[in-house]
Amino acid sequence: MAGLVKGIGITIGVTVVAYVLACLMGLGLAMAGLSRFRLLRQAARLWIEVIRGVPIMVLLLYVAFVVAPGMVWAWNGVTGFLGMEPVRPRDFPLLARAVMALTLAYSAFLAEIFRAGLQSVDKGQTEAAMSLGLNGWQRFRHVVFPQAFRVILPPLGNDFVAMVKDSSLVSILGVADITQIGKVMAAGNFRYFETYNMVALLYLLMTISLSLALRRFERGMKVVGQGG
Repeated sequence: MAGLVKGIGITIGVTVVAYVLACLMGLGLAMAGLSRFRLLRQAARLWIEVIRGVPIMVLLLYVAFVVAPGMVWAWNGVTGFLGMEPVRPRDFPLLARAVMALTLAYSAFLAEIFRAGLQSVDKGQTEAAMSLGLNGWQRFRHVVFPQAFRVILPPLGNDFVAMVKDSSLVSILGVADITQIGKVMAAGNFRYFETYNMVALLYLLMTISLSLALRRFERGMKVVGQGG
């Protein structure tokens, strides 16, 4: 039990870091997809379609064993030119590879959520902001995003809960999350029934708690909106 509880920290850490990075990347992709530059739009849409079309487990393995070593090779090319010590692929932590893979995977899904939210804001709001002399960043910050946020909040919350569950896939890399620790414990004591029931219960407690917290936050947002 103590080992499983220790794995909760890894699971939550991987999820939070990967989700924050995926939100930032997804927002950037969404804005690129809505750009007036055709090349930028097409590049963003191509990226989204490619990432969405690859299973998360396959993407996880690809990032861990193809992308990460490629990054190390490229880094060694730069450091070798500068006369610095080379870095070995094993020095690239598996935890960082897992976070990178989850970030890439969810950035595509979050990009579609951000795009839909941004497009839901009436163009008249933007035009009114322009008439007030607000620049592009000010329009986005004070007019567009606050209104879009109320639309995208529920699906963002759902994807965060989904990432908590999908973070269990990082166990295939040997990352000591709840699932991996459960596998090691079950292999050692052969008490599969009790161990995997506990693993399932821990995920269930986390996802239900997050869902209830998100619903409460959404109700609070609605009250604030109605009060405004």
